[in-house]
Amino acid sequence: MATRSLSTALGIEMSLSGRAWRWRGGNMALEDGAASLENDIVAQLLMTRGVAQDDIERHAKPTLRDFLPDPSEFRDMETAAERIVQAVLGGEAVTIYGDYDVDGATSAALLVSLLRDLGADANYYIPDRLLEGYGPSGEALVRLAEQGSSLIVTVDCGAMAFEALEQAHTAGIDVIVVDHHKCAAELPKAAALVNPNRLDENDLAASHGHLAAVGVAFLLAIAIVRTLRKRGYFETRKEPDLMGLLDLVALGTVADVAALHGLNRAFVAQGLKVMARRDRIGMAALIDASRLKRAPQCSDLGFALGPRINAGGRVGESTLGVRLLTTDDPEEARQIAEQLSALNEERRAIEAEVQEAAEAQIASQHNQSVQVLCGEGWHPGVIGIVAGRIKEKTGKPAIVIALDEDGTGKGSGRSISGVDLGAAIIAARESELLVAGGGHAMAAGLTIDRDKLSAFVEFLDQRLARDVDRARQSQSMQLDLALAPGGLTPSLVETLDGAGPYGVGWPGPRVAVGPVRIIKADIVGKDHLRIIAAGEDGRSLKAIAFRAAETEMAQTLLHRSAGRRFHLAGRAKIDDWGTRPQAELHLEDAAFAD
Repeated sequence: MATRSLSTALGIEMSLSGRAWRWRGGNMALEDGAASLENDIVAQLLMTRGVAQDDIERHAKPTLRDFLPDPSEFRDMETAAERIVQAVLGGEAVTIYGDYDVDGATSAALLVSLLRDLGADANYYIPDRLLEGYGPSGEALVRLAEQGSSLIVTVDCGAMAFEALEQAHTAGIDVIVVDHHKCAAELPKAAALVNPNRLDENDLAASHGHLAAVGVAFLLAIAIVRTLRKRGYFETRKEPDLMGLLDLVALGTVADVAALHGLNRAFVAQGLKVMARRDRIGMAALIDASRLKRAPQCSDLGFALGPRINAGGRVGESTLGVRLLTTDDPEEARQIAEQLSALNEERRAIEAEVQEAAEAQIASQHNQSVQVLCGEGWHPGVIGIVAGRIKEKTGKPAIVIALDEDGTGKGSGRSISGVDLGAAIIAARESELLVAGGGHAMAAGLTIDRDKLSAFVEFLDQRLARDVDRARQSQSMQLDLALAPGGLTPSLVETLDGAGPYGVGWPGPRVAVGPVRIIKADIVGKDHLRIIAAGEDGRSLKAIAFRAAETEMAQTLLHRSAGRRFHLAGRAKIDDWGTRPQAELHLEDAAFAD
């Protein structure tokens, strides 16, 4: 094994995708096969992700005990808990007002489940994406109060809902905001506003600004139970199982693309264990509808379970996700899960149409630092997904806007590492370029009038051009280890997984395999590249590059590989479709080896 500092990996300064290859830092070239690394590879992976050597044990197996902060450190947390406890003890009707995405659905399901377990009268309200849009409306809050709710808790929304909360305040309605989106210096009027991204937060709470809303809701759940315990509430009744809520926290955290470091890694690691128990009827039905034959892994939350919950809010009925995650009826759960799967297929078709139309506009925007694409008739429910696809394709932040006939646009944006899109959207709103807008560093939403589009694009260019240039220049293929084909084994994949869960802010390990010669290369499915390669160690490997058929990398490997040797880079995964599991490479890049 050779350990390297952050430097050129395998001498590659220009790959087939146009990137330099770099060691992530203190990384490994396996010159003697994978076996020599089995004892310390997890430690190496953790250190290259920022863990100090004397803190490896805590991060190797993240638990809540080691990472959970005292909820009372967060501003308004005790106030929020006291008001909710008052509602529980007083028999008040409480409504949880959630967003229509996965984070909103899981946050709402978490608090509804907890409150019902505590014997409270708890219900939920999820706005319709098309008819009501994002965030609480004053009309809806007043209507819920008129229907009997004396306390409303917004989750995953509300941090920037100034007008709606002012209307509720004027009507004498108690509203608690539980959110994680960026806040302005001025806060809306609320009975309590719990958000680690408040500008007036203390350092400890602010260090948890990467939490999804469902993570903040879980901290509130702890504070509620702790307050009730002090009041003697559990002397005659069983305490709720807070750990049993972690399946919801894990799903919402991963699906909302929250950074998986610190507390979030503990949430997801422990939440996956809870999910594997299949105690939550709706979650078990969702797993079955996703055709998973094993316990869910971290990647399944983002690519299988999350999209189905999201489909309800995007192209179907916005309440389906919360209904599924709170029902105690197995048959109802099965029906909702199947309905969400069908809606997810419908969403895919709509998404493909919008993406094709959006990509047609890219060529005329080659000088823009942020891709701003808009069109009439685009379905607002898929614009966030399309923005993510455009970001991946161009390497730039992307905003996709669906325009109404009246000239109002609803937009959704996705950013790249190093570019704070949420802060830029808030600044644009404060500059009166937007009707509404907010978000966090990697994702944002907005409402804009058509006649402000040009000024908005110019504003983004002036504010973000330098950040985008800097972020793109630093983009490279970062590798963790290199090995010959014989080293790519199921045992190695299992070892690599030991430093997970992986996600945003905690990147999954990339391996380079080579040098190899291409034995076979073809296209499978619609546009997936599949190759079989042989190494100088006499072993072969299978690799697949998803949605890559038209890329320069694929065309080179398909048509210009004869007599050439290559290094292949990507993620080591397990292919368990055959009679016995085998390791394969999910190919992301390739480079000539000579």
